[in-house]
Amino acid sequence: MDIQLIRHATLVLRGGGRTVLVDPMLSPAGAMDPVANAGNDDRIPLTPLPLGDAALRALIATLDGVIVTHLHRDHWDAAARELLPPALPIACQPADAESLRASGCTRVTPVDGEAEWLGWRLARTGGEHGRGEVGRKMGQVSGFVIDAAGEPRTWIAGDTVWCPAAEAAIASYRPRVAVVNAGAAQFLEGGPITMDVDDVREVLRAAPGATVVAVHFATVNHCRLSRGALRGAIPDNAGGSRLVIPEDGATVSFGTGG
Repeated sequence: MDIQLIRHATLVLRGGGRTVLVDPMLSPAGAMDPVANAGNDDRIPLTPLPLGDAALRALIATLDGVIVTHLHRDHWDAAARELLPPALPIACQPADAESLRASGCTRVTPVDGEAEWLGWRLARTGGEHGRGEVGRKMGQVSGFVIDAAGEPRTWIAGDTVWCPAAEAAIASYRPRVAVVNAGAAQFLEGGPITMDVDDVREVLRAAPGATVVAVHFATVNHCRLSRGALRGAIPDNAGGSRLVIPEDGATVSFGTGG
């Protein structure tokens, strides 16, 4: 499995004979209003896409499908709706299926439990997009475990903090690769709504045989944790040797195995 970080939580997964886009936020830098109540008015995305218009069109032409973990605009934006072909297969959580269909997508597969999709086996996992009242206000989110023939089992955690559902996903599926949305996104009130340093430490502890890929940095104005701060907080002897923090545009490759 090759995992390319485009930006934020937008990934390209290549494995098992398929190329799949995850959580597309394809807007140019500064195209959207900032996240409110974040302590600044910086328009988002804060960073440009690491590929130009022609390269983006070429990438889209290679896609077999899209996985959308939830419909917040930093995971499914207006540019994605405009640029992606409406007949491109989309896997999503059941709560989002009708909205995706209403936006013009014609091949939507809601995953509730497990499903075969494009020759991959998908299992939907739960999560908490924050703790307490802020988490309830953020709505339902999901992650997806991917089993593709000959590829390492990969868990896309989605927008969740460390919580019982995340711990249960690791215990049940024992992924070889775990992609977590870090960045410690946060409003002026309430705690982080994506993983902070302590949450990433918990993932490393719970999945001692897995490589953890941390993404979701430096693109949206409420993300407080930097790549460098996360790297500096988790030394190699505390699991940091299994922590990968790619830059935008970079690809991380993993060997075969379940």
